[in-house]
Amino acid sequence: MKIISVVGARPQFIKHAPLSKVLAKAHQCKLIHTGQHYDYNMSKVFFDELGIPKPDFELEVGSGTHAYQTGMILIRIEEILMKENPDLVLIYGDTNSTLAGAISSAKLHIKIAHVEAGVRLFDKSSPEEINRQVADYCADYLFCPTQTAVDNLKHEGITQGVYLTGDVMVDAINLNKKIAEKSNILDLLHLNNKQYVLVTLHRPLNTDTQDRLEKIINILINLQELGETIVFPIHPRTEKMLTAFGDIKSLKKKVKLIEPLGYIEFLKLQNHAKTIITDSGGIQKEAYILKVPCITLMDNTPWVETVLDGWNILVGDDEVKILDAVKNFHPSDRKHSERFGKGNASTIIKNILA
Repeated sequence: MKIISVVGARPQFIKHAPLSKVLAKAHQCKLIHTGQHYDYNMSKVFFDELGIPKPDFELEVGSGTHAYQTGMILIRIEEILMKENPDLVLIYGDTNSTLAGAISSAKLHIKIAHVEAGVRLFDKSSPEEINRQVADYCADYLFCPTQTAVDNLKHEGITQGVYLTGDVMVDAINLNKKIAEKSNILDLLHLNNKQYVLVTLHRPLNTDTQDRLEKIINILINLQELGETIVFPIHPRTEKMLTAFGDIKSLKKKVKLIEPLGYIEFLKLQNHAKTIITDSGGIQKEAYILKVPCITLMDNTPWVETVLDGWNILVGDDEVKILDAVKNFHPSDRKHSERFGKGNASTIIKNILA
């Protein structure tokens, strides 16, 4: 079978890596990189570290509004699909690359497999929610990471082609955790095991409004002044907004502000963190899988399992809740299940497609 995969952002590179290795043994596989994340530290480094072959097609779309980005990807993907005529298009997650891959394939009557189907935030103000819903309604194969995702689809009347596979991010962590432990990133940053707070911040809700971004940054500075070591690999989007608002110089003086990291180094940083503060859905999952307490700077999450098991707490931008969580949220006695699978999702997907 001829399979074309569509990726464009960090979480998709991570999900694609273990699955592509398995599928390539049985199928003719090609890869489209949309260029949604185009910075080396947000893109190429993941291909290098995870052993993903060079993309067969690079669209180089770059940043832009949702309409521009999705539209450009649609136009360029359609040309490739018409020429290649694959048996299946494989899409991942909830980005504009996912949406464009789904729509272009559906219009050309090409079968679609959606990895990470059925995940819902139940908030239509989130662009990712729209992307997921459209992708799921277009897809022929819906590979769900959790039972919750299967149930969500059932409630929407989608039962055909739905499979509970587990999450391929568990596969990725299992494949790379030992490799990550060889990294010297802790020594380079002068960090000790379980004695620092790891922070990531990139969602428009938190970065694009000056008041909210400044509030979150001030909370991080307060944590540092209270004796916490804050390590903050800064996303290009967040750096751009902080520079525009004029706060980045003061932040650099207070916390360990570093460049974005590749998967391997960041995996080690996560695994040895005391706590993770984030607004990333993927990092919420990774924290859960690694059994690291997670404080989420959102009011809701698509990964409700992490909250139900007590490893993730939703705090929005509430300073009191954030400060209290860093001090008191230590869920080492909470249950930890295999809600995201046993690390064999890639094999399950391969068997289904076979």
